[in-house]
Amino acid sequence: MKIFNQLKGLVVPLDRANVDTDAIIPKQFLKSIKRTGFGSNLFDEWRYLDHGEPGMDCTHRPLNPNFSLNQPRYQGASILLAQENFGCGSSREHAVWALDEYGIRCVIAPGFADIFFTNSFKSGLLPVVLDVHTVNQLFREIEATTGYRLVVDLPAQTVTTPDGIVFHFEIDEFRKQCLLNGWDDIGLTLRRADEIRAYEIRRREETPWLFA
Repeated sequence: MKIFNQLKGLVVPLDRANVDTDAIIPKQFLKSIKRTGFGSNLFDEWRYLDHGEPGMDCTHRPLNPNFSLNQPRYQGASILLAQENFGCGSSREHAVWALDEYGIRCVIAPGFADIFFTNSFKSGLLPVVLDVHTVNQLFREIEATTGYRLVVDLPAQTVTTPDGIVFHFEIDEFRKQCLLNGWDDIGLTLRRADEIRAYEIRRREETPWLFA
């Protein structure tokens, strides 16, 4: 899993509440269990004017010019600003994978659906909860300022605007340490590799008939 420490990134706005995982990555793209290959289909039904199917060459598909991710001023964004209940709907991990592959490393919103929130930490994506007033203020500033960037500092648990205004966010300490160190579930398990090997050796000695 990629390490998350500090991110200074361009922000793309998505001023919609209750964005569900089927909108983030539509169901027809869930045929693969790989973590890659989903970025070009992120928000597929909103980004493109035609219907998308797996295997299509997205470089030649007609784009929706009104959708924020397609607008030139937001190209290269690594922070997504959203509204309440982002990531609701089904529990597909592919939604997080699609955001990550597109280049989004952090999503800021007033609230997240629980399963999406949990999946984000397991894939190196930082979900930041800020209050509604602050989020709406950021939406206004982004609209008024081309190239609007935020600094998201995980060790300090802060979000800093171009004007130097600092907002603090809360995060569970265990999840914070996992992001700072790039530990997913497998990584956490491998930290105890020596203990696991010692246990396996001991079990073979104590119960050799199980391994005959």
